[in-house]
Amino acid sequence: MALLEVNNLEVRFGLRSGEVTALRDINFSLERGERLGVVGESGAGKSVLGFSILNLLSKPGYIAGGEILFEGQNLAAMSPKQLRSIRGNRISMIFQDPMMTLNPVLTIGQQMVECLLAHRKISRADARRIAVQKLKQVQIPSPETRIDQYPHELSGGMRQRIVIAIGLLMDPDIIIADEPTTALDVTIQAEIMDLMLDLCERNSVALMLITHDLGIVSQMTRQAMVMYAGRIIEQGPTKEIINDAQHPYTQGLMNALPQMALPGQRLNQIRGSMPPLQHIPTGCAFNPRCDYVMDACRHELPGFTRSGGCRVACHMVAQMKLEEEAAARALEVN
Repeated sequence: MALLEVNNLEVRFGLRSGEVTALRDINFSLERGERLGVVGESGAGKSVLGFSILNLLSKPGYIAGGEILFEGQNLAAMSPKQLRSIRGNRISMIFQDPMMTLNPVLTIGQQMVECLLAHRKISRADARRIAVQKLKQVQIPSPETRIDQYPHELSGGMRQRIVIAIGLLMDPDIIIADEPTTALDVTIQAEIMDLMLDLCERNSVALMLITHDLGIVSQMTRQAMVMYAGRIIEQGPTKEIINDAQHPYTQGLMNALPQMALPGQRLNQIRGSMPPLQHIPTGCAFNPRCDYVMDACRHELPGFTRSGGCRVACHMVAQMKLEEEAAARALEVN
């Protein structure tokens, strides 16, 4: 049994104009110690997926169907009281902006100690000792001093390390990291990513990394899911997706990486933009932006086709597989 298993997850938002579907047909599993990358542009549904796992969706959002099984227990069906024993304890989440995560009127120590006391029956002195230990783990200099400082007294990189330390406080089984380095410069980004990778490997923690950067995914994860308009469109081993992307959208993301353009050359980009939830096109949601669009793409939602070790939701890939199989049969007959 997988540590985390998501089956046919569907998330909707109720608006005045009617309900819209933010996630549909989401299926994946996460093993202990595994690292999964979730990739896509803004609006693809990556963060909604992260929030859904811990049922942190704000109204009017809600889980409309499917299961989120953690060690066989369905998180989607749990009461808020039952979820409190899992949130921040067995499953931690690292959010995009540390200044939005940390309470500006409490010291770092107060926030870490209160978190520990909420989940463990230990003394305040023991809680402080564990907090200092976790700050050391994330390479915070002079942790005994930093623990009594307020968030505004620390740099962006330091605050992000503290958010990671808070995520590790309860020795969780899973960390969901939602764009954990968005607000940081490139040098600090690399340090934070190396730190997270090292901590996950040493503690056998499963990592679900939500990002728009395929470069980070290639370095950090073993499995990857590419999302578009609330649906998974390509899923499989990270190396296979990076080296031989099948879906035209994944190919577009790969070609948009800065290293894919020559010095002085204009960067590649996917034409158009992600459709709003109220106006997702019929058929394949990517069809208005796709260079390989066929008639079926405009009318039929593509199912998944197995290509190597990956699952791909694309009519073109399905047709190519059929043609390859027909050619192979013809060779056998001859």
